[in-house]
Amino acid sequence: MAVRSVDSVNQGVRDLHSVARWRAHARRHPLRYRLAVVAPSAVDVIRHAGGWLFDRTTAGWEVTVLVTDHSDVRPLRILGATVLDLEQSLATSVHDTWPNAVAVASETYMSDSRVREGVLDCFDRGLMEVAMWGDVIPPELEHRAGTAHHRVSVAARAFKACALNAAGHPAESVESTEAFRVGEIPPPIYRSDADLVPAT
Repeated sequence: MAVRSVDSVNQGVRDLHSVARWRAHARRHPLRYRLAVVAPSAVDVIRHAGGWLFDRTTAGWEVTVLVTDHSDVRPLRILGATVLDLEQSLATSVHDTWPNAVAVASETYMSDSRVREGVLDCFDRGLMEVAMWGDVIPPELEHRAGTAHHRVSVAARAFKACALNAAGHPAESVESTEAFRVGEIPPPIYRSDADLVPAT
């Protein structure tokens, strides 16, 4: 199956960016901190990590979300994220721009061997901060990932509520914290206030 272009200008896929254009942008801005998020859908990202994404964006990070289902990605734009097609991103052979942190839905980790291999490589080599959310933590990560949480700012809670509303879930409550399983967390001196902190 040929991978179709997801250039939002040419194909009318609103708010979904071209992988080639994103890579060109990243090469022009090499010093930006980057967070890459991999998940099945926009709603899954918003529910589990929407506050963290917004807070990282307002702290100056460039947040990119790669989703399988990109039928409605506008709610992620509300949080300040750039949205790419996961399949097209994984199919690209050139990976010259790497994020500083990665967040992955456990559902995607377990269902896509390419994502699983990439996450395990990050854990093995300590290349970047790795966070995961979901009801089931894969057995091979059980002893390699500790529990952490993010305290969602008041502004992030408001924007997360707007994103949920735009995604068709206006009644969902927005909690003050979001929980993750993470690899090694950098010492406090290297973190901003918006980063993940170990759960106590």
